[in-house]
Amino acid sequence: MLVAVKILTSAVLIYIVNEIVVKHSKPLVGSLIASLPLVSLLTFFWIYFDLRAKPDEAIEKLASHSVGVFWFVIPSLPAFLLIPYLLKKGIGFWPSMVAGCVLTVTLYYVMSRILARFGMVM
Repeated sequence: MLVAVKILTSAVLIYIVNEIVVKHSKPLVGSLIASLPLVSLLTFFWIYFDLRAKPDEAIEKLASHSVGVFWFVIPSLPAFLLIPYLLKKGIGFWPSMVAGCVLTVTLYYVMSRILARFGMVM
């Protein structure tokens, strides 16, 4: 049951953003909601909930997860500039999305290598 609640909560957030952008023509409001660290905050809640009987482990995992999220947000940002740039240049939706994903995966790889040099391993 808990897995279903987790999935449903996450899906509802995605649905809300889509409805705001598509049906209410409020792309900036949808962008604001999507940019909130809601997924990360929900994940923090689920980690804490799952480990509430082990508070020391919960704190360690929450702290580690939070730092990881911070570092992996950085390489994800350029895709949000590349995709609209390509779309405005007349490149189709799918090629633009693929290019954004390839860029992000490449930058994730680079970031993971950088973090490994500082002792942060995946």
